[in-house]
Amino acid sequence: MRDILTLTALGTALGLALAATPALAQEECGDLSLSNMNWQSAEVLAAMDQFILNNGYGCNAEIVAGDTVPSITSLIERGRPEVVPEAWINLLPDLVEQAKADGKIVYGASALSDGGQQGWYIPKYMADAHPDVLTIPDLLKHPEMFPDPENPSRGAIYNGQEGWGGTIVTSQMFKAYGADAAGWNLIDTGSAAGLDGAIARAYENQQPIVAFYWEPTALLGKYDMVRLQHGVPLDDAEWERCSSNAECADPKPNDWKADVVYTLIAADFAKRAPAGVMDYLNKRSWTNETVNSLMAWMTDNQATGEDGAREFLRTQPDLWKQWVSPEAAEKIEAAL
Repeated sequence: MRDILTLTALGTALGLALAATPALAQEECGDLSLSNMNWQSAEVLAAMDQFILNNGYGCNAEIVAGDTVPSITSLIERGRPEVVPEAWINLLPDLVEQAKADGKIVYGASALSDGGQQGWYIPKYMADAHPDVLTIPDLLKHPEMFPDPENPSRGAIYNGQEGWGGTIVTSQMFKAYGADAAGWNLIDTGSAAGLDGAIARAYENQQPIVAFYWEPTALLGKYDMVRLQHGVPLDDAEWERCSSNAECADPKPNDWKADVVYTLIAADFAKRAPAGVMDYLNKRSWTNETVNSLMAWMTDNQATGEDGAREFLRTQPDLWKQWVSPEAAEKIEAAL
């Protein structure tokens, strides 16, 4: 009888142990890789994800070098890197949507809650002084407010480097809104450095300027600029037909299409990851304003992505604690 009871007890203990094994495995984060793109916002986001996942959730996350197209393609085809923290979907929309439909990837949070922004910007001090200038049509009524240094009788709009998509769109918008006939010149700045320099000189001297730019960027974290609205809704068909097409001769006024920026996750990792890890990846999202400011700090301090991540975690606890569990928050703060 005692032998039967002993065997029964052993069987029960073994059954409980076996039943617990999947639950324990489910709570283990394990190894994963995070794609670090070759620009500042993606670098600091990957570093922040690594710090939070490793210190808050016990993961063994490593950062691997990447870029938009190869990283997303590798994620879809090989399941690695397991996470692409800052994926600019507009570059590969059909491929990403098909991979999602096929169950190869899942979407996490919108990495940039307001999307990647591009457009025409004026300094905030000009916007404050002229509150009636809110849109491109408003602006074009006043070339005298933004004079061309080489020809002060006309206004000046500073464009980007030749070959950039935003430079093409700016040229098309210039035509679509009839800027030439309204008394404006489109200025070729020649390079990224030339464009940055024009904006910096104007801002440092509190002078007027209208310039194409984009965010998130360190420059817009340093200089407070206001993006002009376009005065019309976005027409996707017109965007594809003409707004973004340098060969199109008859562009029409249109809004500037924002870039969709999400965190992409390998489906296999999403299935095995602890619930807390996926909860974090589904919540973690920040605005262009937040990233601009952080990138400006990184630039001024010649900081790495890891430095930037630690600075953000030290100075913005009210934001990042919304993304993590209380237990994880304690561990993350202890690791700083």
